[in-house]
Amino acid sequence: MKNAFRVSLTILLILSVFLIQFCKKDKPTPPVLTTTAVTAISYTTATSGGNVTNEGGAPIVSRGVCWNTSSNPTIANSMTLESGGLGAFTSNITQLTPNILYYVRAYALSIAGTGYGDQVSFTTTQVAVPVLTTTTITSVSQTAAVSGGNITADNGGSVTAKGVCWSIVTNPTTANNKTIDGTGIGAYTSLMTGLTVGTTFYVRAYATNSTGIAYGNQVSFTTSQIATASLTTTVIASILQTTAVSGGNITADNGGSVTARGVCWGTTTNPTTANNKTNDGTGIGSFVSNLSGLQPSTLYYVRSYATNSAGTAYGNEISFTTQNITVSDFDGNVYHTVTIGTQVWMVENLKTTKYNDGTSIPLVSDGTAWISLSTPGYCWYNNDAATNKATYGAIYNWYTVNTGKLCPAGWHIPTDAEWTTLTTYLGESIAGAKLKETGTTHWGYNYCATNETGFTALPGGWRYNDGTFQDIGYNGNWWSSTEQIAAGTSWFRRLESDWCDVRGGSYVKILGYSVRCLRDN
Repeated sequence: MKNAFRVSLTILLILSVFLIQFCKKDKPTPPVLTTTAVTAISYTTATSGGNVTNEGGAPIVSRGVCWNTSSNPTIANSMTLESGGLGAFTSNITQLTPNILYYVRAYALSIAGTGYGDQVSFTTTQVAVPVLTTTTITSVSQTAAVSGGNITADNGGSVTAKGVCWSIVTNPTTANNKTIDGTGIGAYTSLMTGLTVGTTFYVRAYATNSTGIAYGNQVSFTTSQIATASLTTTVIASILQTTAVSGGNITADNGGSVTARGVCWGTTTNPTTANNKTNDGTGIGSFVSNLSGLQPSTLYYVRSYATNSAGTAYGNEISFTTQNITVSDFDGNVYHTVTIGTQVWMVENLKTTKYNDGTSIPLVSDGTAWISLSTPGYCWYNNDAATNKATYGAIYNWYTVNTGKLCPAGWHIPTDAEWTTLTTYLGESIAGAKLKETGTTHWGYNYCATNETGFTALPGGWRYNDGTFQDIGYNGNWWSSTEQIAAGTSWFRRLESDWCDVRGGSYVKILGYSVRCLRDN
């Protein structure tokens, strides 16, 4: 009985203790946590955080880190707000000042109060001058060059000016010559101008921020020396017995102003200004030179020239032969001549009204009468000798050509084969270009004409087989003495405004064409 009582008493005590503990209610305490070491420190930001190890019996309302420039910061200072309860969290600290010591503590807030972790400290990065490199020099001329830089970091201070600086001494600074090429980081290009010819310069990129000026690596270059001018010689035109026209085109003075220009010529190759020359002004661009005092029937060599402080430069060499002595017809009309290959041609179209024996050639103005001819006849284009005779000469039908007496003594109408000799010598595809007068004084338009032969072909038009006049200003037509017997036609040659070649064919003999005479061998 006594033992049973003791057991019952023990059970009662245990139950009493349990009931007391069961009914007892604990009071919550502030959370318990630690502070994470600071990482990713920059000029104005850093990363920290914490780890809540005990909520203290009440839910976490907020957590984060707080910081200040004095020790033991609280949530009354700067702070972050992070969600969650127990466990680790990360906080990004922002809006810091460069090169400042900060103190940081993690915190967790509940109804029981604010718990703080251990204090850690860090110092934000100090602002420094930017980091940059200098770009290799390119596009070097006599007075200019191109460089630049690449700013890879501003080191906490916004770049407010950048460019390159240069000098003739090493380690140039912005106190020397410089460019100003905007703000901010990244690559940029700088154009240096006003340089001195043939001089070595030293260059560095620069970048300015609140801390100061930084310079890139030094590079050097030498500006180009002044060189002689670049030029070409103009094709010879208007070749007569004692005169001709040429010129040149100066495309670059290469750093030295052109003080004299013109053409020089002689009877041997590679003429210089020590030979005959013209003086045609100064500067670059195209110019025209009139050669005079030449000898008839003489081969000359011509080069353009240009003089600057580096010396005298010469263009490509061109040769030409002055016209032979003049020849006259029975009317007294005077014709210049030109040698092309092995042939000597008249430079003007024939304009005689008489055969070389003094017999008159019938003038046929009426169109109906013209198309009825089977005998010689001539006319002027539009029956207007005053306007057209001197320039374009007369128009003859082939019956006049066939008399054999139209050209002055010692001269003849070229055969079809002799026309072919001319065009073959000049190059079939470009013979017309070499024969046509240049410009549009007489040609309505004039494709590819150079007249480098001095033949000076003009667009005198023709008289059609209905008696009308056609195409003056746009084509020129010349008879040959060769008849195509089977077809009852005769051969001729034609040049047109938009042709570079000479074309031929045969046509009825009543047509009115121009005539050029060829000297007998």
